[in-house]
Amino acid sequence: MSGTHMQIGEVATRTGLSLRTIRHYEETGLVTPSARSRGGFRLYTEADVARLMVIRRMKPLGFTLEEMRDLLEAVDLLDAEEGPAAQERDALLERVRSYERSATEQVAKLRVQLARAEEFALTLRTRLDRSGTTGD
Repeated sequence: MSGTHMQIGEVATRTGLSLRTIRHYEETGLVTPSARSRGGFRLYTEADVARLMVIRRMKPLGFTLEEMRDLLEAVDLLDAEEGPAAQERDALLERVRSYERSATEQVAKLRVQLARAEEFALTLRTRLDRSGTTGD
């Protein structure tokens, strides 16, 4: 097999996604293997891996499958060999900007949650230190 295609197991290892999750994303139309081997195995390219990484990064930020699909469609249209006309390009870029704003907002919310969790852990650690039991 050439170095340009990977089987699903290698893609799973590289992306940190399970085989089941990758197959689910295929079933929902978010990603499609670029090819199939003679034996029928799914074959993926670097572009497919990059697409899966976008999905993997969107999921913990609370994006829905439909939102993932919408963003990926906008990016695909922007990246097409025969790019969109200027007016359509502007609309596509605004769609991408909208997702960037949403991601930035979610990251800010997660930072607040993380700070609260760290404060809580510190409170517990301080309490344990005062009791003379640190668990070490």
